[in-house]
Amino acid sequence: MSDHAEPIVPDTTNHDSTASRQSMSSEPLQHAVSLLSQQVWCWGQDILRPEGNWLLEIGFDRLRPPSNRKNCSSVYVLELPHGRRVVLRGFGVFYGDETRGGVFLRRFEFQPCYTDQPKLDCPPWSDEDMPSLSPPNDSQRNLCASLTLDLIDWIRSYEVNIVEQLGIEYRRQTLAKWNNGERPFTPAEKFASAWRGLSFQIAANFDSYLGHAKS
Repeated sequence: MSDHAEPIVPDTTNHDSTASRQSMSSEPLQHAVSLLSQQVWCWGQDILRPEGNWLLEIGFDRLRPPSNRKNCSSVYVLELPHGRRVVLRGFGVFYGDETRGGVFLRRFEFQPCYTDQPKLDCPPWSDEDMPSLSPPNDSQRNLCASLTLDLIDWIRSYEVNIVEQLGIEYRRQTLAKWNNGERPFTPAEKFASAWRGLSFQIAANFDSYLGHAKS
């Protein structure tokens, strides 16, 4: 995700493609990885929206890289009520809460990583700027799970708001650039509900997303 245009991939399939059906029936973890990757793409396209940067319109702050980090993209931060915040980057998303700490979801892994820091000390221009992150230990598990579920609920709400404010056709057009017939794809009409479904799966078996599912 960046402020610069990404290569546009022409849409060669319809929204009822085989790729879509495969995405929804794949293994839960792979489906989560695919869903987050598609979401990060959408955030990038919402930044590039011809009518104006949507993230800025809904209250995000754009932190431009310093002169010595010009090779990095801007960081987008949204401060939420009650000491919570969302930080968006092309390589993942961070969610922090003053009372519980923070969780980071890496784009191509979707393994929730926990930190007791509710706020990043340095804008994450790159991976090197992230604090020490690791899957939660037993004492951190419930905190990490609740943060992950809250983040997913925020993402779902974001997509609901997109449809309410900009219309379903806007999201369809965004995803037409993503759906190249080769990667897993969730259509606009099912995007928000897919996040809700994922939250149910995580609540039922959070450990499976940490790499050590319980039988």
